[in-house]
Amino acid sequence: MTDASASEGADRRASFASASTPTSVLPMIERRRIEAEILKEVYDTLKESHGVGTAKATIAEAVRRSSKAQAKRFADEARAKEGQTSMASFLALRPLWTMNGALEIEMIEETPSRLAYNVTRCRYAEMYRAMGLGEIGHLLSCQRDGTFCEGYDERLKLTRTQTLMQGASHCDFRYVYEGKEGTGDM
Repeated sequence: MTDASASEGADRRASFASASTPTSVLPMIERRRIEAEILKEVYDTLKESHGVGTAKATIAEAVRRSSKAQAKRFADEARAKEGQTSMASFLALRPLWTMNGALEIEMIEETPSRLAYNVTRCRYAEMYRAMGLGEIGHLLSCQRDGTFCEGYDERLKLTRTQTLMQGASHCDFRYVYEGKEGTGDM
């Protein structure tokens, strides 16, 4: 093995090893598809053995825990780079979720302490329906959004009254980043 091929192998291993880190370039929609393939089997198995209610509750709790853990990793990375989390560090993550046209967004407001937009097309919802997971798509995707805020920074709050996954014309995302003494300063 030459030094060059050893170096290339190390680079590939480092790249593979970093696939689970927050800075991974794997589009979030692809990550969610992979997770959903596994969770579909878990959900079906739980429905058979414990009933629909328990299956949904178990999936919901597992996804909440996963979302919080993922958010914490992103927050830790933001703190390591910037010393703190902020609306700017949160917004820097948006390309992971929108990559490959996963979401079509109509921006309403973007300030240092507020973010408001409507999602007019959600390929996550489309994907879950196509996978036969429409009945739990809201558990696999939509519920993550508020839970992600909890794991990222307690000051980041999401209000959403409707989703495409549950049949609305759009998802209405309204984030507020509560700063020191309500000023929006991070």
